[in-house]
Amino acid sequence: MQAQMLAPAAVLVAWSLIMLFWLAGTRLPAMSRMGGGLAKAKPGGRGQDLEGVLDDRVNWKSHNYAHLMEQPTLFYAVSLIIALLGATAGDVLAAWIYVGLRIVHSIWQATVNVVAVRFLLFLLSTGALIWLAIRALMLTLFAPGVAA
Repeated sequence: MQAQMLAPAAVLVAWSLIMLFWLAGTRLPAMSRMGGGLAKAKPGGRGQDLEGVLDDRVNWKSHNYAHLMEQPTLFYAVSLIIALLGATAGDVLAAWIYVGLRIVHSIWQATVNVVAVRFLLFLLSTGALIWLAIRALMLTLFAPGVAA
């Protein structure tokens, strides 16, 4: 069951890279249209500097990519813990639910971005993550000891 538990994490890594390419594919042309581009970016500039400069719809992809670098780091940790200590079918299902909801969240945020729906998707995915965190705690805190 190790591979089955790690597969959702691998998919979320791949999805995060897709979002990176999506943000670059929208942001770089938008910067060029404004007469800027990377060649004219100020030294030490950051993505946040483009808030209010580029169209919000362009920045939404960047916002989502940043979100994929935040809470999912917890998902990767619990996925690894559970995979190493013994995943159940319920754990694998919760992991896929988390990843599916995060992908839907990404697409929603990058295109429509109605906050109420986005927040609901976030809450639902967080529920799956809470389940996984509890399972990781149970597997580690109540693991059988090694006889000396």
